[in-house]
Formats: sequence, C-alpha cells, structure tokens
Amino acid sequence: MKKSIQLNQDNLEQIGNHIPVPNYNRTSETADIVHIGVGGFHRSHLAYYVHLLKNSGEASSLCGIGLREGDQNLHDIFKKQDHLYTLMVKHPDGKIEPEIIGSIIDFKMGTTDPEAVISQMAHKNTRIVSLTITEGGYNFNPTTGEFNFDNPDIQHELRHPNDPKTVYGFLTAALKRRRDAGLPAFTIMSCDNIEHNGDMARKMLLAFAETQNPDLAKWIAKEVTFPNSMVDRITPVTTPADIDILAQNSGVQDAWPVTCEPFIQWVVEDKFSNGRPAFEKVGVQFVPDVGPYEKMKLRLLNAGHSVMGILGAIHGHPTINACVEDELFAKYLGAFLDEEATPILGPIIGIDLEDYKDSLLERFANPNIKDSVSRICSESSAKLPKFLIPTIQENLATGGCIKFATLVLAAWCYYSDKQADQNGEPLEIIDAMQDELHKAATATSSDPLAFIRQESLFGELAENERFATTYTDMIQELYKTSEVKKLMRSLL
Repeated sequence: MKKSIQLNQDNLEQIGNHIPVPNYNRTSETADIVHIGVGGFHRSHLAYYVHLLKNSGEASSLCGIGLREGDQNLHDIFKKQDHLYTLMVKHPDGKIEPEIIGSIIDFKMGTTDPEAVISQMAHKNTRIVSLTITEGGYNFNPTTGEFNFDNPDIQHELRHPNDPKTVYGFLTAALKRRRDAGLPAFTIMSCDNIEHNGDMARKMLLAFAETQNPDLAKWIAKEVTFPNSMVDRITPVTTPADIDILAQNSGVQDAWPVTCEPFIQWVVEDKFSNGRPAFEKVGVQFVPDVGPYEKMKLRLLNAGHSVMGILGAIHGHPTINACVEDELFAKYLGAFLDEEATPILGPIIGIDLEDYKDSLLERFANPNIKDSVSRICSESSAKLPKFLIPTIQENLATGGCIKFATLVLAAWCYYSDKQADQNGEPLEIIDAMQDELHKAATATSSDPLAFIRQESLFGELAENERFATTYTDMIQELYKTSEVKKLMRSLL
C-alpha cells in the first residue's frame, strides 16, 4: 500500500511520480469561464475539456460557483485541496486511470458572498458563464414550458435585484453591471440534459429580466448568445470505496474524486458573444444545429437510463450494469430503443444509430461503473417529462408503439406509491416532487389514472384513450402481482 499524499498544489510534484498531474501553471491566472453547478458531471466533462486545453498550451481556466447551501461542502474541500481533484476513468475491463485535474482555479459561494459571485461574472476576463443546474434549476413549468414566477426566491429577486438567490438573479445582476461598464456580454452556455438547452436558458432568463428590468432585457436579447449543446459522459456518484481505492492504489488522499466512464462527447452550436476557447482542438464538435444530436441523446441514452432505473428499482436491481446483465432487462431496453425511441428520430449527420445504440448497451453494462439505480431515478419528475414522455406523445400522434415506455410510467407510479421494491425493501426516493408524487400514486386504488392526471408532468395523456387503456391494464396488473418482470415478458 502506498503512503497516502494529501492532494494540494504543494504536493503535485510528488503526486506526479504516481499519476498524471497538470503540466501548466495554475497560480497566476484569472478565470475566463465561470461555471454554476460544480457537480460530478461538470468535473468529468467541461472541466476535463478545459484541462485538456490547458495541457496543450491554451490559456483558459474555470471559476466554480455554488448557489445552494449543499455546495458548501465541496467549496470547503476545494479550498483545502487548492481546487484540485482526481478524475478516475473506469474501464469495462476493471482498469482505473486516475488523473489530477487543475482547470478549476477558484470556487465562490453565492449563498454567503453574493457580491463576489456577481463581481466574478462581471469581470472583464469572463467570456462564458456555463451551467449544470439540472433540469429543475431552469424554473419552468414542465407542461407549459413557461417561467415559474411563483417561486419565492424569484419573487424576492424581483423586489431586490441586488440580493440575488437564483441563477437568474445573479445573471441579470452581472449582465447589468457589464452593460453599465461598457463591457461586452458573456455567453451563457447550458451543459444540462434539456432539449434545446440554450434556447430554454434564453427564454427563461428573458422572461425573468423582462419583469425585473425591461431595458436590461432588451440588451440581453441583443447582446447575449445562448448556444445549444449536447453533453454526454456517465458520471456516477462518488463512493467512499472510490476514495479508498485512490488512496490505496495511487497514494492520493482526495476528499472528493470523480469517477466516470471512458466515453465522452460534446456537440455545441458555434455562437459565442465574446469569443471562446479552441475546444475543437480537444475533440469538441461544433455544428450549426445541435438539435438532432440533443434529441438522439435524450431519447436514447437518458430515456434508456430511466427505463432501466425505474424498472430495475422495482425489481430490486441495485445498479444499471446489474440491470443490463439481466437478459430480460437488456432485451426490454433494446426493444424500447428500437421500436419506440428510434422511429421518432430524424436523420443525424455523422451518426449510425444502430452503432450508437449498441454502444449504449456496452456503456450501461460497464461493471466498473456501477451507476446506482437510485441516482438514475432521482428527480424523475424533472427528467421524464423531457426524456420519456415526449416519445410517448409523439408515438401516440403517429400511431407508433407506446407499450414499453408506458410500463415505465406505471412502474414509476408503483415506485412513488409503495416507496419499496417488489420484495418490500425500502427505496431511496430523491425528488423535489416526492410528496405530490406519493399523494397522487396512493389514489391509484380508487382511480387507476390518478398518477397520470398530474398535468404538470403528463400533460393530457390521461385523456388519450389508447394511452389510458394501455396504462390502466398495466397498473392494475402491476399492483395485483408486484412482479415487474412478468409484465416485461408479456410485452416482448
């Protein structure tokens, strides 16, 4: 066992005797990208791309921003580790490749020092403000797609523009300061799993700004660009075992490393307000229209994850790879991808969909990743209206197959009602709408469509006769037997 070395700037040279470390100077830089939402995915994706650029000699750096109380822990760890962290790439054959990433050079908390965050965004060197704030962070009604002005924090920001709480308050405060100082606008770049994520960010910010400051809204509409992007890299939650493995095998003591798969992809529209790093040098694909790539990824990978996660949770599978190792689950996922998701996708330049679907099954089956079904099922109320339900709606409109996705919704109802798997083992439910979901699901015994009548999630699906009949048959059978595999077999 190697003696463990604390990860920090002073120890980088020593750590470099064991694993790769940054080859660039981190001490005299000012960030040109400000990133809101420094979770595991950001650190395995955008921050990794910036790291690759810096290793190649390009000058670009990140300042992370936390806007939630829950970000304080990472802030404190980063401060201790000089904003360094380890990225552990896990290969299917069991090989783990750790590397120290140094592209994040600062981290500021909006909850404790909002002025520092506004100043960082308004700084003349900031060219891009990027986002991974999850689907729920965009503050829109999932059915209408309109901005939610009922949010108490939004109401506070409208009354107190100099005391921001949400991403919208901080963005408008910083953009106002730049406009007043005669500085160019920064680009707002969404890296979230939302179809047309840049368009959504633009729509939501302008809705907020038009109410808070109409003159500023006009300037934002004219000067700020919001490129759409498609991002992809499976990044499981870090476990205590990951921390131990890193210390034992590589001799590095890192309080919060990040694990990920080898696959990485980023497709972006090339429209930036104030320049951008040369990301194409490290494999980023710039295209005129990212829409087809977004739709492919959301409807195949993200929806496929939810199909496995929710059905797997009910059956009792703990991880996504355990689901795919189950022959019935793998066959079911393939049928969903082939018969329901693929038919509603148009042509995608440069992509062979059959190869892409085969790669998904291989990635999901990676035994070294062990992505938990609880992570995949978390915040399903924000995910399914974007990943899965539109596929049902489009197939209903065209007469296409809906049975595989409909069973997932029935299983989600059971999951939300029982909050346990079919063996009675309790499930970890992580969802902002947990109480509403549970209340609606518990009414299923008296009204089979009670769960689907939540229009904010399902729109008018309950009024569609074909869907209602299919769903009702499934929910009644699932509640009668609790055996999700029996229903899965019946559909294949």
